[in-house]
Amino acid sequence: MDNRPIGVFDSGIGGLTVVNALAKTLPQEVVVYVGDTARVPYGNKSTERIQQYSEEITKWLIKQGCKMIVVACNTASSQALDGLKSKFDIPIIGVIEPGIEAAIHATQNHRIGVLGTYGTIRSDAYGQALRKLNGNISVISQACPLFVPLAEEGWVSGDVPETIAKTYLENIIASDVDTLILGCTHYPLLKPTINKVMGGKVNLVDSGETTAAVVRSVLNKLELYPENGKSGEIFCRVTDSVELFESLAGRFLDAPISDASHIDIF
Repeated sequence: MDNRPIGVFDSGIGGLTVVNALAKTLPQEVVVYVGDTARVPYGNKSTERIQQYSEEITKWLIKQGCKMIVVACNTASSQALDGLKSKFDIPIIGVIEPGIEAAIHATQNHRIGVLGTYGTIRSDAYGQALRKLNGNISVISQACPLFVPLAEEGWVSGDVPETIAKTYLENIIASDVDTLILGCTHYPLLKPTINKVMGGKVNLVDSGETTAAVVRSVLNKLELYPENGKSGEIFCRVTDSVELFESLAGRFLDAPISDASHIDIF
């Protein structure tokens, strides 16, 4: 039995969708979340800088006694995960690999779509990983930058997000994909709208849900699960404005929060 918390971090607030999935999948676990809101976004930073930020946060989470780290950021997962695994003797999981494995298992026609930010799509992190696991996979990628502000403003259904989604998904639909990876932690909030625009005919892969499933598997394998009957908790820490974070967090956690606090890690 291991009652230590799981550490989760992201460049901002989107990683809370992963925390939400963890809370539903592993309700007895304590989660410490760090949103690096002072340095968001990571997508326009150099690889060296992203690695530096990721190492700083990981060190801080380990000092808090975390038994595992979840990198709930696509950019950091693609550019810093391998370095973190080599430097720290603790299980560390990103959000890209769980998503691609779920997509490969789900697809029937070997045509997989990927939605993400400009940075994620430009890096081709998902495409490279998918083709490495299965050379027969065709990957159709689409940047959807407006999905992030829509999610943060709570505009996740209705005419406006549907119109934007139709524009972004036009090529994806025309490419006859049967599986679609939501390659940004903000995008699960728009899942019903994306599913509607896609005609309800594709497998939507939510990186939060797939990552939570991998976390559960690793905890069981390493016997790191907490004692029976223990109640889970979520502790949120941010590197910039607590008030702004709290005003948005409820949309990602399905419940409001009022106990976030500021930390200095750099």
